[in-house]
Amino acid sequence: MASYAANDMRVGWVISHNGRRYSVTSITKVKPGKGGAFVQADLRDIDTGNKGGDRWRSEDKVEKLMVEDIECQYLYSDGTDAFFMNLSDYEQFTMAVDSLGDQMKFLAPEMLVKANFVEGQPVSISLPKTVTAIVEETEPALKGQTATASGGKPAILDNGVRVQVPVFIEQGEKIVVNTETMEYVERAK
Repeated sequence: MASYAANDMRVGWVISHNGRRYSVTSITKVKPGKGGAFVQADLRDIDTGNKGGDRWRSEDKVEKLMVEDIECQYLYSDGTDAFFMNLSDYEQFTMAVDSLGDQMKFLAPEMLVKANFVEGQPVSISLPKTVTAIVEETEPALKGQTATASGGKPAILDNGVRVQVPVFIEQGEKIVVNTETMEYVERAK
């Protein structure tokens, strides 16, 4: 086990917390106007499948378990399980869709991911840092609006994810989205 600041925690990590092993399914970093910053994480117990969450101050330590990262390819989902193939030996394995949380929205057939194994059991995946998606729905830009307008506008992507995009992004455009923060990065090239 290795100790890290809670602020360094990432989706897909497997941590030891209160004597149990959990995979981190989502993270929210909060800096309130009053008081210290904290990290709120949604957790899934890798032994029982139970979901929960906890909160740490930014400077608190979390124990990251040593996991074996294996390069895999996402194949498909049947609604209950997601199917993956280990690229080193071509063995297939499954993970429960609900254990993957919001990561499921970004998975596309043939996408390469890292599967995290603890004691020979797949417990989580690590997505690529960014993915390309198509803007399925957004408001048209108004005449006179500039790219420097603050805040942007809401958009719904082809995978169902909602993001804020700059006002110059139109419906049907391909954009790059950060899978950890679910934020717009740039137009796809």
